[in-house]
Amino acid sequence: MALHDQTRKSASQDSSKAASGDTSKAGSGDSKAASGGSGHIASRLLGWYDMHHRDLPWRIAPRDLARGIRPDPYRVWLSEVMLQQTTVEAVKSYFRTFVGKWPDVEALAAASTEDVMKAWAGLGYYSRARNLKACADLVARQGGRFPDTESGLKELPGIGAYTAAAIAAIAFDHPAAVVDGNVERVVSRLFSIATPLSEAKAEIRALVECMVPDKRPGDFAQAMMDLGATICTPRRPRCMLCPLREDCSATVSGDPEHFPVSLPKAEKPLRRGAAFVAVRADGAVLLRKRAEKGLLGGMTEVPTTGWTARIDGATTDAAAPFPGDWRPAGRIGHVFTHFALELDVFKTATDCAAPAGHFWSLAHEISGEALPTVMKKVIEAAIPGATKARRV
Repeated sequence: MALHDQTRKSASQDSSKAASGDTSKAGSGDSKAASGGSGHIASRLLGWYDMHHRDLPWRIAPRDLARGIRPDPYRVWLSEVMLQQTTVEAVKSYFRTFVGKWPDVEALAAASTEDVMKAWAGLGYYSRARNLKACADLVARQGGRFPDTESGLKELPGIGAYTAAAIAAIAFDHPAAVVDGNVERVVSRLFSIATPLSEAKAEIRALVECMVPDKRPGDFAQAMMDLGATICTPRRPRCMLCPLREDCSATVSGDPEHFPVSLPKAEKPLRRGAAFVAVRADGAVLLRKRAEKGLLGGMTEVPTTGWTARIDGATTDAAAPFPGDWRPAGRIGHVFTHFALELDVFKTATDCAAPAGHFWSLAHEISGEALPTVMKKVIEAAIPGATKARRV
């Protein structure tokens, strides 16, 4: 999981070398952790977690687990999908909204795709929402029960190796190696792994597999995530509060922030385009739906030009969806995973009928449309406050 600006990243599959337990690339092969202290690492970490775990809306606390309360696989799955590449703080309100509307997988399966996309709007990485709905549909058809094995879970739409391991461990208490970005950071420091992170993922996973205890593997997975999110942070880690400080090679060396080692990041290309906000006299805004496949697939947008991750779109009002008195309304910027985007925004007032493939969204309905964040920025530039929820 993540905290503040830390986001979750899934780990890669094991390589044969890492799976064999070869840690020759570790910078401190004689550290306590690397010399076989995995049992007391788990014990120390779980003791810390019992006292300092985060209270999260999808989590069953250790004291409740001890009383026999079991995690709901549906809530675990939903939270894990939402947390992919997204911060914990951003997910909390969306999670509460989803379980309020759709308290179980059968309810989510019965929902329309459009309603699910609307509820997801703003959370980003919209293919997750489409896979979420497809997965709910399949699980509901199969009796409403999630598989309890990693292999079975990976057969479901949108569930890869990381998410399968997380669900297996947290929901079903199977000893699976759960490795997200926080765990990668903790393990990189624990063993002073000198290999760049992009090349060390299988090595890290193999080390985690050695540490996972047979008892409380779900709590162990969440404890590792919490440790990375709250103590072993990317900047200024609070090593003096860490339950594993005596085992940590990077702490002993005095330079934990050096790990994990990263290669220089390539600069993201900047793409440009234009977006057009047409407003009717009653405050309705002209919208359309994007194609189901591709970037922002199935989401709602204002008319815009043909920009993609690879090419620019037109940037002037000559590309407007219909002739009109289009006036500049500012410029917005947005960053996608692989590129940055700048859109020049134009606005006009009109009472014309919606062109083919478009529709008018009434002023009080705009906040409920399946608008991605970039389109909310566009509309806000032209009509401040328009995407905020309002009373009818």
